[in-house]
Amino acid sequence: MVKSMDEIEAGLKKLEQKIQDLQEKSDSLSQEIRDHDTVLLARMAKSTVPVVKVVGLNMLRKGKQDTKGEIYDPAYYPQKMIILGKAAEAAACRPDNPRMPVTDQFCVMSEEGKFYELMYSFDGFLTDSYLNPIDAKTAIEHYGYDIMFMLYRAMHDYVKGEETLVEALEKVIGYIFAKKP
Repeated sequence: MVKSMDEIEAGLKKLEQKIQDLQEKSDSLSQEIRDHDTVLLARMAKSTVPVVKVVGLNMLRKGKQDTKGEIYDPAYYPQKMIILGKAAEAAACRPDNPRMPVTDQFCVMSEEGKFYELMYSFDGFLTDSYLNPIDAKTAIEHYGYDIMFMLYRAMHDYVKGEETLVEALEKVIGYIFAKKP
């Protein structure tokens, strides 16, 4: 009985040491990732460019708003973009016009792989925007690591959709060219 208790205690100490070693390694690797997060985000952006060209949206540049809140006479940015995050607190004013308060602010990535802050202003009649270019470091500082997750999700969802489409096409082709009994 004493020998088995000693073995249990020795096993427990080994387990505790293993947990401590893994925690130290995890902390070290986490710090290494944080030290290179902008490089990672830039690489992720480059890899995601083809997806943005397909699934991205043409975001509203400006438009008039009626009394019901509906937009009419809209103008859109020519390049497609995906939204990666929303600012918890929008900037006080737009960089292009300090008299224009920002009502909504988003981090977006364009089909060229560039990051922007898309800042919307509303004066009661006109919704207007400013596309503020930012680098990967600023994007992470202002919007956090959620933007990396959103890029990952965009790629993941796109691949899943493509897999589903290919499977469906294979079934259709198999049905069309199936040999008759």
